[in-house]
Amino acid sequence: MTEPVLPHPDPELERLVAARTAELSDMVSWLANSWDQERRQLARQLHDSLGSSMTALTMHLALLTQRLPAEDKALRDRAAQMKVLLGGVIETNRQMQLALWNDKLEFLGLRTALAELVPEFGAEHGIQAQASLPEEDGAWSREHAVLLLRCAEEGLRNAAAHAQATRVDVILDDDGEMAMLTVRDDGVGPGADPLAADERHGLRLLRERARTLGGNLILVRTEQGGAMLQMTLPRELPA
Repeated sequence: MTEPVLPHPDPELERLVAARTAELSDMVSWLANSWDQERRQLARQLHDSLGSSMTALTMHLALLTQRLPAEDKALRDRAAQMKVLLGGVIETNRQMQLALWNDKLEFLGLRTALAELVPEFGAEHGIQAQASLPEEDGAWSREHAVLLLRCAEEGLRNAAAHAQATRVDVILDDDGEMAMLTVRDDGVGPGADPLAADERHGLRLLRERARTLGGNLILVRTEQGGAMLQMTLPRELPA
């Protein structure tokens, strides 16, 4: 029985496919970076405009409270309620700013941003969360640092929302040439077919962004049964 003869690949078709793939990857990267920039600007507007107004209102309310008659308990109780409500608005505004853009990343670096993000996430979701970080922050570009932080956020969200995890570890290794961000949990894992779970849009977007920087993203089941999300990024951009 003779084996079927496979058609020869068409070099021109291969070139067109490769060019189209490169164009789509560049577009994904541009859209993601534009989205990050818009989130950063919106967070800054919330801080500069709404945050400043809330601070001013707090000061005005404190001055008014001082002038209220000591014997008018009803007015003082109402002022105390307004202070609590105002404090809630300020905290909500702070949380919205943080969800949009982590200022710690921009002003203090990736290490500081992760050192704050991981324990806060653990406390909020009742998960034991620990971060293992290098002693010093690497001199990464904003695009590299944002992508590594997004990977950590995606891994933490997955551990809380899908993996039913009780413990999650975020590990950043940086040897000066390559960064590796690992998020490992003790949950149920990505399933029998890791590729099926890997089709979630958040992970696909992260992978495409990593590829444009010459890096890679994987999601695998660990030997203990949990999940491991790992991103590697070289310091030098691909030629």
